[in-house]
Amino acid sequence: MTMNIDYLAAPGVRGLKPYQPGKPIGELARELGLKQIIKLASNENRLGPSPKALDAIRAGLSEIALYPDGSGFELKAALAAKLGVEARQITLGNGSNDVIEQSAKVFLSPSHTAVFSAHAFLVYPIATQAVGAKAEVAPAHDGSRGPRYGHDLNALAERITGQTRIVFIANPNNPTGTYLKRDELGRFIAALPTHVIAVVDEAYFEYVEAEDYPDAMEWLPQFPNLIVTRTFSKAYGLAGLRIGYAVSSTEIADLLNRVRQPFNVNALALLAAAAALTDDAHLVHSLRLNRQGLNQLGSAFAERDLPFIPSVANFLAVDLGRPAASVYEALLRQGVIVRPLAGYGLPNHLRVTVGSAEENRQFLGALDRVLAL
Repeated sequence: MTMNIDYLAAPGVRGLKPYQPGKPIGELARELGLKQIIKLASNENRLGPSPKALDAIRAGLSEIALYPDGSGFELKAALAAKLGVEARQITLGNGSNDVIEQSAKVFLSPSHTAVFSAHAFLVYPIATQAVGAKAEVAPAHDGSRGPRYGHDLNALAERITGQTRIVFIANPNNPTGTYLKRDELGRFIAALPTHVIAVVDEAYFEYVEAEDYPDAMEWLPQFPNLIVTRTFSKAYGLAGLRIGYAVSSTEIADLLNRVRQPFNVNALALLAAAAALTDDAHLVHSLRLNRQGLNQLGSAFAERDLPFIPSVANFLAVDLGRPAASVYEALLRQGVIVRPLAGYGLPNHLRVTVGSAEENRQFLGALDRVLAL
């Protein structure tokens, strides 16, 4: 017997295209039989996690037969102390993707819309469509009034209607690395109608060193309709453990926790994240290496006359001046994994994660060989 199962799925799920992560090293090794591979595709911290986090993981191994603390009490307490918020304002997630999806489940329905920018994180349209809501995509800056490819707040505001329930703002944005300044973002959130929730995605917050970059959590007392999301996957080097969080009003946190899955964060992730918060020296080292890597890659692209989008995160998007898919495939054969951006509306761009100085050199050598073909 054959059945068309697809028609049984919810309408939003039927047409959904799953998120495509960066190609895993193991997959490329199986496909091409390569022994030496570098992955600069998923914006991981090449320095890795704090030694304190690794010690916490090792110490917790003997208890992995037990369920984790479903409330995440210890980690919430550590975050609350570090961030200057109340623990009951925090919602933990299986990565910040999880709390972004929780926001969509709570505030969106088929009668609502979500607004976000072109070239923004692909989880926003996925989370929106999965609950049957409609996405309104605002064009990004063309370079005449703001940084090219960056969020155009006027264009976002123009798409907000009575049906809008969420506006997603990535600051800094992935995959462009552009950011919104403190004054402009503050004015935008202040002007939002009371029926619109602002979800400010600060996954790369720790990497930003620009003086006019805002800490959106400082606005939580002013804006009860604000949710700020962050992650331990990037600067803290815990991507493999999948742990992130949202900070909001206690009322919003209560709603998010109603849809949060029980034990959505595993025991080792809770321990490692709490330990990582205590290692400021490791974070400072990570930021220093990232700054050096951004300069290394940016200078190399400039020497090669390859335009790139200035970034305050831990990656650069480079414009190859031609469809990037073939270059991406050729780099794979050289044992280098980066990220093509056609799915983000940037078909000529590759996004390159900042690696170690040696990994950056290997990537640039491979790129030179590919572009010379």
